[in-house]
Amino acid sequence: MSMQRLLGRVAPIVALVATLAGPVGAQTSIVMEDLVSDVREVQEKLVGLARAMPEGTYDWRPGDGVRSVAEVFKHVASDNYLIPAIIGVAAPKTTGIDPSNYQTAMAFEARPLTKDQVVAELEMSFEHLAKAMGDAAGSDLTGEVMLFGSKTTHQRVWILATTHLHEHLGQSIAYARSNGVVPPWSR
Repeated sequence: MSMQRLLGRVAPIVALVATLAGPVGAQTSIVMEDLVSDVREVQEKLVGLARAMPEGTYDWRPGDGVRSVAEVFKHVASDNYLIPAIIGVAAPKTTGIDPSNYQTAMAFEARPLTKDQVVAELEMSFEHLAKAMGDAAGSDLTGEVMLFGSKTTHQRVWILATTHLHEHLGQSIAYARSNGVVPPWSR
């Protein structure tokens, strides 16, 4: 078969694959853009609550064995670094967080910090998370990773990052209201 004939037969297949691949990449970008947008909204609310809570309430906890106000904010910051690291976006060296050793995330959370330091760490962690998620737009989200002992996809990890934030936003709203603090966006 001549090269010209071969190319004539292969060209329509290549065109079809290219056409199909385009929308998938575009869909991936749209999904990631939506997730990043959602993370930015949660960031505004969580950081707003962290600022609105008086420093005296940072040690408050609703019961024994439950995270305090400060511990919730530090946990969010920790996971904002840890979750991208699971996919391969290293946490800043200053955090000491290693995705292969969850104890490093727990050590990060256990550090004694002032309210201002907690707020600053929370802000930096959100910038790290949003950048990692933004950089993932257009990438193959079907890649697999191990997450807490189970195989999952990159897409599922990014969705987990977002839903995790909503879980702790709800918790932080309850903590704020229990301490007489009205969420800033509710005023």
